[in-house]
Amino acid sequence: MSQPLTIVVGISGGIAAYKAVNVVRAFVLAGHSVHVVATDAALRFVGRPTLEAISRNPVHSELYEGVAEVRHVAIGQSADLIVIAPATANTIAKLAAGIADDLLGNTVLASTAPLVIAPAMHTEMWQNPATVANIATLRSRGVTVVGPAVGQLTGADSGPGRLEEPDAIVRAALAAYDASRPDARAAQLDLAGRRVVVTAGGTREPLDPVRFLGNRSSGRQGIALAEAAAARGAAVVLIAAHLEVQAPAGVDVREVSTALQMQDAAALASEGADIVIMAAAVADYRPVEVSEGKIKKDERGDTMTLELVRNPDILAGLAAAKAPGQLVVGFAAETEPDRAAQLELGRSKLARKGADLLVLNRVGWSEGFATERNDITVLDAGADIVLEAVGSKLSVAHRILDVIAERLH
Repeated sequence: MSQPLTIVVGISGGIAAYKAVNVVRAFVLAGHSVHVVATDAALRFVGRPTLEAISRNPVHSELYEGVAEVRHVAIGQSADLIVIAPATANTIAKLAAGIADDLLGNTVLASTAPLVIAPAMHTEMWQNPATVANIATLRSRGVTVVGPAVGQLTGADSGPGRLEEPDAIVRAALAAYDASRPDARAAQLDLAGRRVVVTAGGTREPLDPVRFLGNRSSGRQGIALAEAAAARGAAVVLIAAHLEVQAPAGVDVREVSTALQMQDAAALASEGADIVIMAAAVADYRPVEVSEGKIKKDERGDTMTLELVRNPDILAGLAAAKAPGQLVVGFAAETEPDRAAQLELGRSKLARKGADLLVLNRVGWSEGFATERNDITVLDAGADIVLEAVGSKLSVAHRILDVIAERLH
C-alpha cells in the first residue's frame, strides 16, 4: 500500500469509544483520509467536535442527512477500508444479520471494502452464545476481527472483552487492506520458503541496576518488517530490544537488551538466513564500567563524567561474514535536514558497512522514532536510489520487501 486511503472509522456506543480517537488520529498521521461514522450512542461517549478536529472531516451520524447526494450509500461506496472500533455486541449482531437501521449499517452494506471490527464489551456478553455465533458468521464472510484483549473492564471485573490497543487495531486494519489487494496473493508468496532475520527496537547500555543509556526507537518499523515478511510467506526471526508495541504473531521473537547481546543473537540467527534486516537502533557506545549498586549523586557531586567505549559494528560484521546469496540490509537514521547532505551521509555509511541495501530515513524530535509514519529512501550497493516511499510503517515495510524480493529472484 503506497497511496493514501479513504478510511471510514465506525464508532458504536460503548465506553471504549474514547479509544477510537487514537485510532482515527493514527490513520490521519499516516496520511490517510478518515471519515467518522458514529452511532447516536457513540456520540454520548465522545463529542462530535473532538472527532471532527482529529479526523479533519465532518462526522456523519444521521441516516437522513445528505439525501440529495445519497450519502447513506456514498460513504460506503467511496471507502477503501472500513474499521469499526469499538464494535459493541449490538453492532456485531446487526452486522451479522445485515440490519441497516442506522448510517453505520448502511455504510457497511453499501461497501465492498475490507471490513475490520474491534469488539469491546463485558466478558459475559463476549462469551454469550449469540455473540460467539455472530462473530463466527462475520469471520466466515471475510471480516477481520481484532481482539478483544484480556484486561480490566469498565467496572471491577476483568477478563476478555477489553478493546485492543489503537496501534494494534491500526496495524491489523492496514494489513487487512494489503491482503485484499489484487496482487496480495503474489505479494504474500514471494518470500515463501525464505528465512528472514529482523532486528527491532533500541538497545540499552546499563550504567547501574536502575539507569541506562538508550534511544527513542519504539521498534515499530522493525515490527512492521517482520509482520510483512511473515505475511509474504517467510519464516521470521525477530530480535527485539525493548519494543514499545507488541510483536506480531507467527514470528520467532528473541529478546535482547544490550548491543553485545544483539550482536550475539544476530550472528546466531543469520546463519542460514536468506535476508538479514538490521532495523534496530543500536547504541554506538557503552559505559566502560557498570556500577553494581545505584550511583548516588551525593557521592558524585555536581558533575559526573562517564567513560564510554565503542560497541562493535553489528551491521558491518554481518555484511563481511554473509554467505553467498544472502542479502544484508541496513538502516541509517539521520537528523540532517538537507536532502543532498542526508543522501551523502547514507552513501558514506553504505560504503563503510558493506551492506547490499541501506534504508535511509530522517529522524528528529517529532519524526521517525515512535511514530506511525515513515519517509524512507533505499540505496543499493552501488549507492543508487532504488526506492523512495512515504506512508504507514507497514506500507513502507512492504515497499522495502518488494525491492528485496526482486533482488532475491
